[in-house]
Amino acid sequence: MELADKYEKYNTFNIEGGRVSGAVYTDRHVEHIQLLGKIYEKYAFSNPLHPDVFPGARKMEAELIRMVLNLYNGPENASGSVTSGGTESIIMACFTYRNRAHSLGIETPVILAPITAHAAFDKAAHLCGMRLRHVPVDKDNRVDLKAMEKLISSDVCMLGKKYNIPVHVDACLGGFMIPFMSDAGFSLPTFDFRNPGVTSISCDTHKYGCTPKGSSIVMYRSKELHHFQYFSVPDWTGGIYATPTIAGSRAGANTAVAWATLLSFGRDEYVRRCQQIVKHTRILAERIQKIKWVKPYGSSDVSLVAFSGNGVNIYEVSDKMTKLGWNLNTLQNPAAIHICLTINQAHEEVVDAFVADLEKTCEEIAAAGNGEAKSGMAAMYGMAAQVPKAVVDDVIALYIDATYSAPPKH
Repeated sequence: MELADKYEKYNTFNIEGGRVSGAVYTDRHVEHIQLLGKIYEKYAFSNPLHPDVFPGARKMEAELIRMVLNLYNGPENASGSVTSGGTESIIMACFTYRNRAHSLGIETPVILAPITAHAAFDKAAHLCGMRLRHVPVDKDNRVDLKAMEKLISSDVCMLGKKYNIPVHVDACLGGFMIPFMSDAGFSLPTFDFRNPGVTSISCDTHKYGCTPKGSSIVMYRSKELHHFQYFSVPDWTGGIYATPTIAGSRAGANTAVAWATLLSFGRDEYVRRCQQIVKHTRILAERIQKIKWVKPYGSSDVSLVAFSGNGVNIYEVSDKMTKLGWNLNTLQNPAAIHICLTINQAHEEVVDAFVADLEKTCEEIAAAGNGEAKSGMAAMYGMAAQVPKAVVDDVIALYIDATYSAPPKH
């Protein structure tokens, strides 16, 4: 326990104070933490791979899936699975459509996705032996539908109802925001199963659902489509083997604490949080528009505010904001940064502090001139734009190696 306390103090960012973009999506209040501890004690060693041994964990998983399906207006025959996170949910959807395409005689299926789609689609295409065609987006980062239509071929396996090709909605990030937007007083286009072209949806419970990390839901319009996700080896020497997702054994405790979180928060609490987060997101976006050194990037409809530089190196801005205690997300192609608002940023004083620090930082960089960056994000992204991709991959591998490095010997 002493070591655990020591390691916890390694973090220098003020999460509860709203200084971290995304990452922790709840305020970690005491009652919730205590509830999670009690639930985890009961289900720490449960495994849904053995539903006969852990029937309670199985029931929780089924109820968790149905609760999220109901949020997305899933039809009676809709089905879904709990996964370990958004990346696995996306991989499972692509795996499903790969298998469906194979059943239709398509040997090398193609995914059409916006250039801004999560890199998990690239990973899924790589793992599933699929091709991924990226589609350009407009000035608001919305997909160019005419350009997408031109990319359709007989091998495309994920796209739209008009062409009888499945559509996947990736709602991993905002999955526990957008179902509550209407009740919170905000409008959005129809994004769920009420849209007849939508055949599957991924939604992370462990983001705005405020559950501990390690749970997400992938949903399908029908059980028949869901079956393409299943994997079985009927003649294995160890007996009939079958799993619904990538994993064999799964952490029943992750499902249990997600189930408990949804029930304890209730719909009203999610609506309240959604209203506060969207409100402060739009206030922040409006105030950033008034800073002459940055310009809005995309449309802040839900919980993200992105901006690029207007006469300043935006990566230098990110580096300086980090030194002031802000942990933001860097974007590229084009260069930009964003802040993902959670309930921890949904306060007037946090918005005021962010705007003040951003304006001060931009003024300092503008006054110093645009010299070549020697360190930090500015230097790294500047280097990445000038050297071969293979070199960047090698540097990334070294970084990942460093995250696994053993402690020094004493």
